[in-house]
Amino acid sequence: MQGNTHPEAIPAFDLGRVNDDLPLEHLLLQLRRSPEQEQALHRLLTDLYDPNSERYHQWIGPTAFGQAFGVAQEDIATLRGWLESHGLRVNAVYPSGMVMDISATAGQLTETFHAEMHLYSRRGRVPKVHMANATDPLVPSALAAVVVGIVSLHDFRPHPMIHNVSAVRRNGVRGGWMRVDTSPAFSFPYQGREQYVVGPQDFATIYNVRPLWMQSSHITGRGESIAVVEDSNMLKSDWITFRAAFGLASFGGTLSQVHPAPPSGANNCSNPGRNGDESEAALDAEWASAVAPGASIVLASCANTATTFGGLIAAQNLLNSPTPPPIISMSYGACESDLGAAGNAAYYHTWQQAAAEGVSVFVATGDSGAAGCDAGSYATRGIAASGFASTPYNVAVGGTDFQDFIEGSIGAYWTAANRTGLESARSYIPEIPWNDSCASNLLAQHLGYPSGTAFCQSKAARPDFIDIAAGSGGPSAVYVKPAWQAGVIGIRGDGKRDVPDVSLFAADGLYAHALLFCMSDTQFGGIPCIYTSPTDAVLNSAGGTSFVAPAFAGIQALVNQRTGRRWGNPNPVLYKLAAAEYGSQVQPNVRNLAVCNATNGVTIGKTCVFQDVTRGSNAVVCKGNRNCFRPAGDIYGVLSSSSAVLGAAYTSGTGWDFATGLGSVNVTNLVTKW
Repeated sequence: MQGNTHPEAIPAFDLGRVNDDLPLEHLLLQLRRSPEQEQALHRLLTDLYDPNSERYHQWIGPTAFGQAFGVAQEDIATLRGWLESHGLRVNAVYPSGMVMDISATAGQLTETFHAEMHLYSRRGRVPKVHMANATDPLVPSALAAVVVGIVSLHDFRPHPMIHNVSAVRRNGVRGGWMRVDTSPAFSFPYQGREQYVVGPQDFATIYNVRPLWMQSSHITGRGESIAVVEDSNMLKSDWITFRAAFGLASFGGTLSQVHPAPPSGANNCSNPGRNGDESEAALDAEWASAVAPGASIVLASCANTATTFGGLIAAQNLLNSPTPPPIISMSYGACESDLGAAGNAAYYHTWQQAAAEGVSVFVATGDSGAAGCDAGSYATRGIAASGFASTPYNVAVGGTDFQDFIEGSIGAYWTAANRTGLESARSYIPEIPWNDSCASNLLAQHLGYPSGTAFCQSKAARPDFIDIAAGSGGPSAVYVKPAWQAGVIGIRGDGKRDVPDVSLFAADGLYAHALLFCMSDTQFGGIPCIYTSPTDAVLNSAGGTSFVAPAFAGIQALVNQRTGRRWGNPNPVLYKLAAAEYGSQVQPNVRNLAVCNATNGVTIGKTCVFQDVTRGSNAVVCKGNRNCFRPAGDIYGVLSSSSAVLGAAYTSGTGWDFATGLGSVNVTNLVTKW
């Protein structure tokens, strides 16, 4: 089963074989349907999303899905018999007919699949020891047609897409509050300035949500449900505190925390409790509710096993239940090459099943610009996308920042004092791609450098701006371009699935803007959610595309309530609306492209569905030879589509682009015109 070893499981990092008696519980074995079934499923999905088809929106349940498109029962029985003959335990076969849950010891796994489990020392500032298979697994040739691989044979975990804002203290010289440390990149020349962070009421003003809330029909998500899939629980009191502080409690809405079991077989979803990912769980639940305050938020969490991500287990169990949720949000990610063949297939088939069931899935694109495989100070692995977000069956949501700071117009967009619900935003604010890196030309020019390339070589860039924190976007290395990703000016003719689809504000404080949330659990780094205290407010501020996936899930809940139905994959509608607004390469809508340009700020067109982000980039700093343009003698370069010439990866532009997709949205216009 080729393509199923992790890139960091190499001899140079090998620490030797793990003990044979090490238990490996709840491994997910990804199965493969026949080519004929795959073609039939594609025909069904085409019909489900074609308004002219008799099958339009005739969603299919997990059992019927498995009967029509799952691996044949006789093949599953043969596979099960082979596994059990080697001593492995089959815990469950999902109704989809595409996944088996199995358990084994490391020794049994080696004997069965001929893939030894080893320990590896991971590179980085803080070395870590990980477990992974040393070689690709093997299966008998008779079973190869129905098995893709084991979804995760390693414990290189996907990472949450949250970037925390650092601590603050009073600036004795200038007054005001300034940041204490550089975590992740916040020691900059304009310390001490007022911070204008985004709360739910600000978001409702900036993205024009409030008219829906105030309508006589109260489009608040009432009667709708949003599942945020996690590997941690949260304090429910934080959700209550967050909603009360920002005036959301009166809309109703509920939060439940569940640990969804599979529909049959042994339970693979144990309660994870609260752990180091609690901040992610909290912000996901809170920001889904921030946009759809009347909705029911379901925090579905499962504990990670030795090698399997609990969030994937939760998603599988929800989608294979008799009543799958109408909307799912996922704020974790891992790049396509790290996931491997089985890992990519797992998310492809999971979100594909969701699309057939009418479930809308929103996934964060990531927080490292176009360097989707990298984390830390600079990119070394080239251009890459997150395999969680790059499938054709989910909405990939990217991140923006505001340009008011760098153009000196904060006063035009924010009031000096908070209003009701701690709101201070006055209107829509012009947006740029979220990018904290020295490779950002906008940041470089703001600080007096001619280009990002020049700024990255300067002493002023180190260490604070040698960073890759930026909204992710780029081409998939796995998936071809879906039919619906067409007809909009700016879309690349590269034949690849390109992300993001849409974006929302996700910045983490560089230009004095971030997002507020509440996580008070001191056991895992929380702090009281007292937003009138500047220190507490900043410590409960963060950024990252973690925020935008649940926020857009909240927007979908408003759509579902107003239309009275679930919509499955929203992308066909989003791109159709964008084509009507922006036009295509062949026939651009020149007027709307001017009127709906995000740089217009408060004067942007009142009827625009999308706000077209046209300034800036998500290009980040890099080293090495992989997609890194680095002039001779320079220490650092700029991530580029070419290492020989600068093709910054990527600049924003007219219509769709890799930096922000279709741009951000005017929520009331989007919901009304859906």
